[in-house]
Amino acid sequence: MLERLEAKAIQADEVDGIGFGELGLGDNIVRALKELGAESPFPIQAATIPVVLEGRDVLGRGRTGSGKTIAFGAPTVERLMQLWAEQQRDTENGPDGRRKRQMGRAPRALILAPTRELALQIDRTVQPIAQSVGLFTTQVYGGVPQARQVGALRRGVDIVIGTPGRIEDLLAQGHLDLSDIRITVLDEADHMCDLGFLEPVQRILRETRDGGQKLLFSATLDTGVATLVEEFLDDPAVHEVAGEDQASGTIEHRVFVIDNRDKRDIVAQLADRDGKTLVFSRTRAFAEDLTEHLGDAGVRAVALHGDLNQSRRTRNLQQLTSGRVDVLVATDVAARGIHVDDIDLVIQADAPEEYKTYLHRSGRTGRAGRTGRVVTLIPRNRQRRMNELLDRAEIEVDFEDVRLGDELLFDLGPVEVAAAPEPADAELADAEAAAAEPADAEPSDDASVEQGETPAE
Repeated sequence: MLERLEAKAIQADEVDGIGFGELGLGDNIVRALKELGAESPFPIQAATIPVVLEGRDVLGRGRTGSGKTIAFGAPTVERLMQLWAEQQRDTENGPDGRRKRQMGRAPRALILAPTRELALQIDRTVQPIAQSVGLFTTQVYGGVPQARQVGALRRGVDIVIGTPGRIEDLLAQGHLDLSDIRITVLDEADHMCDLGFLEPVQRILRETRDGGQKLLFSATLDTGVATLVEEFLDDPAVHEVAGEDQASGTIEHRVFVIDNRDKRDIVAQLADRDGKTLVFSRTRAFAEDLTEHLGDAGVRAVALHGDLNQSRRTRNLQQLTSGRVDVLVATDVAARGIHVDDIDLVIQADAPEEYKTYLHRSGRTGRAGRTGRVVTLIPRNRQRRMNELLDRAEIEVDFEDVRLGDELLFDLGPVEVAAAPEPADAELADAEAAAAEPADAEPSDDASVEQGETPAE
């Protein structure tokens, strides 16, 4: 199907002066968005909200930070209210008060995310929007006791936000009923597939109501995502944000060739600065080692990885968002829940193994129209491999030979971003043709970040 789908590129200047109300959202939701700090729509929001309200399936392509959560969250809530109103008109005895919470009411919308951190981040945005019109949300994810989640479902909810493993568990136990799901959202679908959740997601979607609306958002379109599009999306509206690819717009990319023995000290020198920094480590052990080393160097830092329990992970992330610490050292799987708009430096202490990981890591900075910088550290024997990865990511960057103590490490200078390319419609399959082969596996010490979230074989 992907070869038949053509993406409409959305330019930022196309949405200047347009308000959320003009896109079809009700006054209560518009006020809730304003309280969340969303005064006017981002391009992906302006493009997708109207078509979601029309009831169409949507395939949205855009990197993290482009405003995807509001793009699907706000119209999902508005659409549920529309469907409720239609049902009331069709009810012989008139309104039945369904807006009030009813014990055991089956959910009508489902939002799937690859990790519990991302599920919680989504709920923080969607919950106040839903509450503004009297709807209820709950989060369903592994790694914690399920009693509270089951209790919320028994009380009745409108929107379930969760991860595939726990959702399948609750389905099997009879605690969750998806038969009345009218709208299903898959956020970061590509990462969901990378983690091995393709088959669980397929099983979950088959449990939802026939003919229900499907909204799929993904930074890349690989084989797994194509499988989901082919089976579940019916003539979707396809949108991507022009000028927001990783090689242009808001992010500066730099690659430093270093002596590997100096890596920890170089990270410490780069991170000893004003502003929030996210450091990527390939393994949990190195994330802890690097966090300790940064602390010894006087740089306030915390770690985020799969060996930490949920409360510790939440607390560490909150320390970054609140400004109590300036540096977060994270593994790839754990970092999928990081949505902090003012991270302005990403350091890849361990270079990624494949280009999609590079794109996802880069998307943690340069968010919401801000500028950001990505610095990747590589040993000399990694240069050819890094060149090939950047070619696949369509990023041009000169490699810089850097030594410990170089003045450059203490002052990277102002961010210099490339000019955005000329807009053009693009066939999604052509854009992602190189991504058709399987992704590399996660390193073994971070492969099962969630208890109860073991991907299907």
